[in-house]
Amino acid sequence: MSEHPTEASTREAGTDRRKEHVVPDLPPGVTPARVRTFVRRGRLSSLTKDRVERLAPARSLPEGTFDAEAAFGRRAPVVLEIGCGHGHAAIAYAAAFPEHDIVAMDVHTPGLARMLADADEAGVPNLRVEIGDAVLFMEERVPDATFDAVHLFFPDPWRKQKHTKRRFVSPANLDLLGRVLKPGGHVLIATDQDFYAEHALAEVAAHPRFDARRVPRPEWRPRDGFEAKGIAVGRTINELRLDPLP
Repeated sequence: MSEHPTEASTREAGTDRRKEHVVPDLPPGVTPARVRTFVRRGRLSSLTKDRVERLAPARSLPEGTFDAEAAFGRRAPVVLEIGCGHGHAAIAYAAAFPEHDIVAMDVHTPGLARMLADADEAGVPNLRVEIGDAVLFMEERVPDATFDAVHLFFPDPWRKQKHTKRRFVSPANLDLLGRVLKPGGHVLIATDQDFYAEHALAEVAAHPRFDARRVPRPEWRPRDGFEAKGIAVGRTINELRLDPLP
């Protein structure tokens, strides 16, 4: 998963010649709970527009409060993937666990359009797609104890010190995750950035509602996207699991 980093040009210094996207400093008084962990960018191609128009209606969530049974037409364990990128992990999970349902979210419409096409080809009926900010989605539309798991794969690391508050793993978002998880639920995090893994572990250690530990890589997840790029340059893939404390 990726949240489509706005600092992607800095991740592979010297190898990516794209112009760095300038992200403004946080204004005074803005708290981490309201800080976006992404920046929208890019224009929509005709292919993207066509895919969204044709394929999104069948996989979109109903408006209003999220109701898994209404969205999927059955009662089953439900997973939320935040920042799903092109959807490789979400589609693989849906295929590996047909008895589960998964909601894949991102703000990057071209990536979601590609996922819609790939999901259609894969024939996974247990996948739904939501374009938008996962934090607002959880805050405004998700009832307590809704998800059996939340996946956060390769989030934007926001490596600059002045952008630390933009990292998704934060006290406010941990509170939010603790609310929307069912009892016994968990959060899976993967990152190829060691400093981000340490950041996440430190945030969880200081949080009263979660425990964190390193875990083996899930066998069902494909090695596409940032994972493949990280491995290619010799990075370690950090796999973390967060469990709510009793």
